[in-house]
Amino acid sequence: MKAIILAAGQGTRLLPLTEHRPKCMVEIAGKPLLYRQLEVLRNCGVTNIGLVAGYKAQSIDALGVHIFRNADYMSTNMVASLFCASEWLDGSEDILICYGDIVYEARVLQTLLAWQSGPLALTIDKDWRRYWTLRMDDPLRDAETLKIDVRGCIYELGMKPTDYSDIQGQYMGLIRVFADHVITMQQIWRALSSTMAPGGYRNMYMTQFIQHLIGLGWPVWAVPINGGWLEVDTLNDLRLYETMINDGRMKELMQF
Repeated sequence: MKAIILAAGQGTRLLPLTEHRPKCMVEIAGKPLLYRQLEVLRNCGVTNIGLVAGYKAQSIDALGVHIFRNADYMSTNMVASLFCASEWLDGSEDILICYGDIVYEARVLQTLLAWQSGPLALTIDKDWRRYWTLRMDDPLRDAETLKIDVRGCIYELGMKPTDYSDIQGQYMGLIRVFADHVITMQQIWRALSSTMAPGGYRNMYMTQFIQHLIGLGWPVWAVPINGGWLEVDTLNDLRLYETMINDGRMKELMQF
């Protein structure tokens, strides 16, 4: 299995911390987000790791990681960054897609690695509401829909919810693509260039692309977890996490 970490963005909501470094190099409890993720990946046996860099790419220090470049990081989004690593998307191995602004416990990754049903599987946090309530006054305003059918497959995600019942779990940015569909996935994205507005397909969010695959009939399996991860979007997130680490409450969310 190969892992591709998507870390091309700056993270403007983390300024001034990202003035001279990309979001993935911001520290939590004294260690960059990237280093924490690499440690978990390697401890779980995933050692073939690539990273798509963009903003301040030269400041990323990641020994043993293959660096890809998204030169258009200012005008593109996650999906375009993923396909900057197209040479790794040859169908020879499963691909683990990881957002660069998350950290997670080994048990979260192990749950996804143990999953056997493809072509696409992604972890979803069933205990998301408790976590979101710590981070914001109105979790529903920030959250997006994630609906699961009777098989356990996701049939809608990334839309604006009207009620908590529209959210059966939180998408966290940890995705597994099984090897036999990796090439097809890339072909589908390339084909979007002829059906969308010029450049529009290069601005797709990952949830939009996954929803497109669902519309094409791809089973997208929800792999449930309960906590054990964090994302870092804002300075308030970092302040909250540091406070919880210092007062001992962080264990309610995840173990460092």
